[in-house]
Parts: sequence; C-alpha cells; structure tokens
Amino acid sequence: MSGHFESHFPESGSVDYSDQSTNIDDAAIAELRELAARYPQPRSALLPMLHLVQSVDGRVSPRGIEVCADILGITTAQVSGVATFYTMFQLEPVGKKAHVQVCGTTPCMLRGSDDVFAACKNKGLVKGGTTPDGLFTLNEVECLGACANAPMVQINDDNYEDLDYDSMVRILDDLAAGKQPKTGP
Repeated sequence: MSGHFESHFPESGSVDYSDQSTNIDDAAIAELRELAARYPQPRSALLPMLHLVQSVDGRVSPRGIEVCADILGITTAQVSGVATFYTMFQLEPVGKKAHVQVCGTTPCMLRGSDDVFAACKNKGLVKGGTTPDGLFTLNEVECLGACANAPMVQINDDNYEDLDYDSMVRILDDLAAGKQPKTGP
C-alpha cells in the first residue's frame, strides 16, 4: 500500500499494517466523519479522531489510521506520524485494568520516580510492557504537568501525585483488587 509509514528505526513506533483487527464499525466511522466536519480545516480534527480510535480499539490501530487518513484526505504516513509522536497514543493494546504512565522527567526523577518504578517492578510491571495476564501496562512518559507535586503517575485518566514507594504499592494493590485508588491526600 502506498502512503504507509515505514520506519528504519524499529523502536521509534512504526505501525504494523498487517494487523487489521479492529472494532471500528460504521457508527465509529460516522462519528469520525462528524468530528472532522466540526473543524474549518478537517485535519485539525486528527487528535480527537485518534482519541476516538483509541477508545474504540484500545489502541490506535492500523485500521483506525487508515480510516482517519481516508476521511481527512491525507496519507497514512501523516496520521501515523502524529500517532507515534504523542505518548498519549498507544499503538499496542494496554492493560485491561490499568495503563500506568510514570513521569520520568527531571523534577519527578529528583523527587523519587525511581522509587515509583521500583514499586511497579516489585509488583511485576515491566517498563515498556504489559503483564503476562494482560492487566497492567507500564510506560515511562515525559512531563505530565504536575512538577510541584512530583513524582507523579497517570493511571488511565487519573493523576496520582506526591508519590513514594509505599503509596505506589497501595495504588497498585487497590487496582489489582478492583478498587479505585484515591487520587488526593
């Protein structure tokens, strides 16, 4: 297929177009078209469209990239370039219970993100991977925007701040037990 992005740097987030598994149906395509129609320049809808694809497929799927490109009249390379640039988009499915994103930038590192990573590791999470049971995914990300309350993590859509080893263990234990951890003090 022409227009597909192929990276010569395998760790840079290339897209495997052979995996066409998707939950994108006619209703999702209609919603994607509606998003594009809301903007004077339809391409401006790309970020919300990718969020929708990710919510439907649990990731930014190759099929989702193709549908977005088709609707916007741009190449799949342009869509995948955006999808691979932002850490908020996942090209692989994430854990069913939790996508744990630990901030690894300087303020969080100086205030103990290594302890947060150690807690994750001791609970069986591996940086850049999903647990064998498919329940938890751990990623290191760039600044999550709460430097005054470092270290912090974002788990699914919730932020957890002022963490240490013990508080991170409690959060992971709550998640494993099916409980919603507290986000505040």
